[in-house]
Amino acid sequence: MPSTISILNSLKSDYPQFTFELGDDFHWFSPTNTIYYENSSDDQYAFLFHELSHALLGHTNYSKDIELVSMERQAWELAIKIAQKYGFSISDEIIQQNLDSYRDWMHARSTCPGCGATGLQVSKSAYKCPSCNQKWTVNDARTRALRRYSKKTTN
Repeated sequence: MPSTISILNSLKSDYPQFTFELGDDFHWFSPTNTIYYENSSDDQYAFLFHELSHALLGHTNYSKDIELVSMERQAWELAIKIAQKYGFSISDEIIQQNLDSYRDWMHARSTCPGCGATGLQVSKSAYKCPSCNQKWTVNDARTRALRRYSKKTTN
């Protein structure tokens, strides 16, 4: 299996429009065209190819949670193709575990703090419950604890 250094050198050569930097986690930072990677992950190549896929697909922003889940799915589909180009395969288990974390995140954000029903997203950080009419806002919470803040309603 190729070393991390040889894969990075190949990626830097094949994708000179991007900078690859060692970081605390895997992520794509669009303002500087930088793909951050870590060396400590057992699945480091899968996540490196995944973040490269976000960069190649131009993923920068989303307005609804379902769009983020869709972007994640698209990035994994492209990551599979990129991995094959470099002689790797990405297991479906890794992909589904990662997508499940986003699905769980989306479900937690949309769960009504009043009655537990699934709410409707009305803006990037606001929801409304069709069952009890409660409104709430949420933080991003992809990398920290989810917080939901109820709003009083009169209807």
